[in-house]
Amino acid sequence: MATRRARKKKEHPLSMRLPEADIAIIDRAASVRGRSRTDFVREAAVRAAEEVLMERVLVRMSPSGFNAFVKALAEPAIAPPEMLDLLGRPAPWEVGDSRK
Repeated sequence: MATRRARKKKEHPLSMRLPEADIAIIDRAASVRGRSRTDFVREAAVRAAEEVLMERVLVRMSPSGFNAFVKALAEPAIAPPEMLDLLGRPAPWEVGDSRK
């Protein structure tokens, strides 16, 4: 009798019980994104997990790299011209306001 190799599952089921209101908002958001509920929840859960793990990432740098980093932070900031232009424009709700 030939032995069968156990195949690794590529997908693992995950089951949750959620209030109807939570399901409704998830379904609404998934619909806006054009995704299924499963895809939407999976993507959101993975993104949240990555954010949590990134909070714990230790950044290592050499002493010279750290000194360069500190020096860059200590220098005065220079705003990009595009940002200054954008911030100088009136807000969309202010455009066409004849009361001013």
